[in-house]
Amino acid sequence: MLSKRSLVGVRWNFHTLAVLFFMLIGIQAFAADPAVDSSDEAVAAGKALFNTNCKTCHKLDAKLVGPALRGATDRQPAENVKKFIKNSAVVIGSGDSYYNDLYKEYNNTAMPAHEFLSDDDLNNLLAYIEFGDKVDPAAAAAAGTGAEGGAAVAGGGIPNEYLTVILVVLVVVLLLILAVLGLIISVLTKYLNKQELDEDDQEFVSQKFNLGKVIKSDGFIIIVTALVVALVAKTAIDGLYSVGVQQGYAPTQPIAYSHKLHAGTLEIECQYCHTGVEIGRSANIPSPNICMNCHTHVQNVQGKEGVSPEIQKIYDAVDNNTPIEWVRVHNLPDLAYFNHSQHVKVGGIECQTCHGPIQEMEVVGQHSALTMGWCIDCHRQTEIATEGNAYYDKLVQIHADSKDALKVKDIGGLECAKCHY
Repeated sequence: MLSKRSLVGVRWNFHTLAVLFFMLIGIQAFAADPAVDSSDEAVAAGKALFNTNCKTCHKLDAKLVGPALRGATDRQPAENVKKFIKNSAVVIGSGDSYYNDLYKEYNNTAMPAHEFLSDDDLNNLLAYIEFGDKVDPAAAAAAGTGAEGGAAVAGGGIPNEYLTVILVVLVVVLLLILAVLGLIISVLTKYLNKQELDEDDQEFVSQKFNLGKVIKSDGFIIIVTALVVALVAKTAIDGLYSVGVQQGYAPTQPIAYSHKLHAGTLEIECQYCHTGVEIGRSANIPSPNICMNCHTHVQNVQGKEGVSPEIQKIYDAVDNNTPIEWVRVHNLPDLAYFNHSQHVKVGGIECQTCHGPIQEMEVVGQHSALTMGWCIDCHRQTEIATEGNAYYDKLVQIHADSKDALKVKDIGGLECAKCHY
């Protein structure tokens, strides 16, 4: 017979508490306005709008320049949120207490107006803010633990310092082996000297090592001469190969612009500043006007008071109508033709492929060699992303009989005239 049990009677052991904990943190922290569309189509459209207009200053679940956006329609009615997105200055000027407090909390940083967004755009944007890219907290916690474990595994490889120690230990061991061998030879020599040996054997046992004779020998001179010639030749060849190669070049710029902050922490797309990268040969260096899109409102970093001296240089350039004299880092010779749009737009090549981990650089330097051999190797190894691109349909058909993937070298990537004309 089953007896009735109350919840109080349940044994609250560690496992029970853990299960309840993960159930509770898995519950959505915000209840979005029921009027907000949760369909996949609206969320996808909203994500595109968010990446274009909001991503520079906002994240969904964490503070950036502005507040975390998820739950905006729980904190305020959806219509109020849309009005604020449209023109925050009007809402703040109306005396709305909530948005005025928010304005003060973020150091009176005004959000640009978005009058160009239609009502449908705003609805889609709210759909993404409330329902887009959600991460289950329990899964995130597990992923975090896994990441730590992964880091431990990744760190389980032998660090460079340990390799140095291992090499030193090996050298010491080899020296000890030589010392032991020398000791054995000494003991054997003493033993043999006490034995009755014929004249030839006695001469062999009694011979002494003559360093001067070895150094003056023809064989030793030939070996040393060959090594010196080889070393000089290698140094000369390396020097010739390095002519015009500026790998590692990282000049000081007129403004201490941090790609680590902008492209890394703030996740600003490269194309936002380098506007020509998908439409032309050059990526373009941004004009001060592009900088002012954000720095009209953002005058310092990390919420500091006043105007940053580096940002002030942008204001001075705009006020005086003078360009910022950036120092060029990547400079190919005039004899070589390179088109950014061909690689980025058509080829789908990431910026980091050539420029390295740009999102981690405080000061930008030339990461890759950018030599002819470096480019040729890339063309030999890089597979063509043909899917969904009708331009390659004929080439795919021609290449169909080959067992290897279609690579750049197969479509003329090794022809001289492709880069030299």
